[in-house]
This record gives sequence, C-alpha cells and structure tokens, in this order.
Amino acid sequence: MSSFPVPKEVFLTKGLGRHKEKLASFEEALRDARIAKYNLVHVSSIFPPHCKVIPRQKGIEKLTPGQILHCVLSRNAICENHRLIAASVGLAIPKDRAHYGYISEHHTFGETDEKTGDYSEDLSALMLSTIQGIEFGGETTWDQKEEIWKLSGKIVKTTNITQSGIGMEGVWTTVVSAAVFLF
Repeated sequence: MSSFPVPKEVFLTKGLGRHKEKLASFEEALRDARIAKYNLVHVSSIFPPHCKVIPRQKGIEKLTPGQILHCVLSRNAICENHRLIAASVGLAIPKDRAHYGYISEHHTFGETDEKTGDYSEDLSALMLSTIQGIEFGGETTWDQKEEIWKLSGKIVKTTNITQSGIGMEGVWTTVVSAAVFLF
C-alpha cells in the first residue's frame, strides 16, 4: 500500500474572465470558477480508483483559502474581437471502481461548448478504452466508438464540463474548466 495520498473526491468547475491584462483575465476566470483563492497544482489525467464525483458547492465548502489544490485544468485565452474560444475537461469512469479512469483536458478556437465538450469526453473515454481492452479500427467514427464503449459495459460514465467565451476588442477573454481533487 502506498503512503502517497490518493484523492477521495473530485468536483468539476468552470469560469470565464475578462480584463485588459491577460493575467488578471485568468484570475477573473478562476474567480468565476470559485477556485481563485487556492494554490493550484496542475496534475495529469488519472481519475483515481474509488474516487467520488461531488457537486461543486459541496467541494468548495470543504476548502480553506490558501490551501494547495491538485487539479486537471484546461484553459484558453484570446485578445481578438468576436473569436470563440473554449476549454473543457472530460471524464471517463470505469464500471469497476477499483480501477482508475481518465480525465482529459481540451481547448479550442471556433468550436461550441457542445462540440468541445463532446470531444473532451470522447478523448477521456478513448484513453480509458485503451486500458480496458476495447479495440477500434482506424476508420471507426466517434459515434461508432461511443456505441462500442456502451456495448462493452466497461465504461460506466462519461461527462464533461466546458466553458466558452467570445473575445472582445481591447480585453483578454479567458476560459477555464477544471477537475479539482479533494483528499
């Protein structure tokens, strides 16, 4: 048994910020996501075994300002008028909760919340499928892969959280999405 901490819970959050300064725009996005008053440590893409997804408000209530938060964070920023940006985090949880799942981060330009979110969700499911023994041909479409995942019974849930924003002249627009771990 490892002596390293493994997260027991995770919550998903998102935010949008605008400011003439890029860093301040990022801060505003973190404030909107309600995670600005914590020290964020970016981690990679593993959803821990037995980890429970909880509502954002319940997760926020467990936090103390200044504490270190481990999170999978997707962010995007633009300083162009009328340009659409998005940031998304996708989650794929295996049916057997004793195994780990995957979290993916994805950010885009010119794509809607739905398209960006679907892609990040599909990406996490694809990563999970590779360790679950689910095989795809090179020409398999995303819709076909989703049907194969459902039929396999090895992936119990996929979801995403996505934030988009449209750039405005003279200010930075920043979007963030995050999966925040609690120990």
